[in-house]
Amino acid sequence: MDYGYKVFIASENEAGNRIDRYLSSKLEEVSRSHLQKLMERGEIRVNNHEIKANYRLRAGDEIILTTNTAPARVDIVPQDIPLEIIYEDDDLLIINKPKGMVVHPAAGHWDGTLVNAIMYHCGDRLSGINGELRPGIVHRIDKDTTGSLVVCKNDRSHIFIADQIAVHSIRRSYEGIVHGKLGQQNGTVDAPIGRDPGNRKRMAVEKIHGKPAVTHYTVLEEFNQYSYVRFDLETGRTHQIRVHMAYLGHPLLGDEVYGPKKCPFKLQGQTLHAKVIGLVHPTTNEYMEWEAPLPEYFTRLLKNLRV
Repeated sequence: MDYGYKVFIASENEAGNRIDRYLSSKLEEVSRSHLQKLMERGEIRVNNHEIKANYRLRAGDEIILTTNTAPARVDIVPQDIPLEIIYEDDDLLIINKPKGMVVHPAAGHWDGTLVNAIMYHCGDRLSGINGELRPGIVHRIDKDTTGSLVVCKNDRSHIFIADQIAVHSIRRSYEGIVHGKLGQQNGTVDAPIGRDPGNRKRMAVEKIHGKPAVTHYTVLEEFNQYSYVRFDLETGRTHQIRVHMAYLGHPLLGDEVYGPKKCPFKLQGQTLHAKVIGLVHPTTNEYMEWEAPLPEYFTRLLKNLRV
């Protein structure tokens, strides 16, 4: 990929971020060490001034990247990976994503992703708006979160659905198991989320630099030490449910990033499932809704907790 000339403008929410961290989030296929080398060569400038990697952004800063020396192109190849397809037409695929599958290629995960699988299934019938690393991808769920995910087969559908996501009109309902009892059957967490200043691999409730994030929850069932909960999202921030439940003191069972490092059950990451997704179809303009059944590990765990 040849970057040539790129310009970014730092928003108020992005003020305070280190320039190298900011750019690595914008250019996920480029390492921070490579970005730092570009800064040393003066190929990344802020407000037309050379800067160092530890420069802290201010709202309105103009970041200009002028280089033809980006890392070698990574070719994303189609792979014959089984997919559980809930629905398919000429515009959309609704996938029930399995646990352990990364949605799109990135550093450390260049194959075996959902993108590799849908490229094999769809051929060249995928939207290209999100670039060569994310064909068809209009939203994401975490590697160890299972369930409903929309794939767009053309740019028109991608724009139509992205607009719904932007105004929070898509229904996204998750189910999960959390530590402890929440004390009330229903509630709302309204707390902004941003990068954890102490660990950029994590997100956190960030009241100054975070973006608005709202999660509604309903307790479906209570056990001795855990609760089975439904989560309905107004927004879709990275790790939103995981961060919000940890913020309440009730992290998701199995979540070693935001919860206890040791788990009494043999689990692979957080117990979280994207059960229902609903949207207005880009061609028919009718509201449609799909439900992904709970994975076997989840139903088995619920059975054990009910004993």
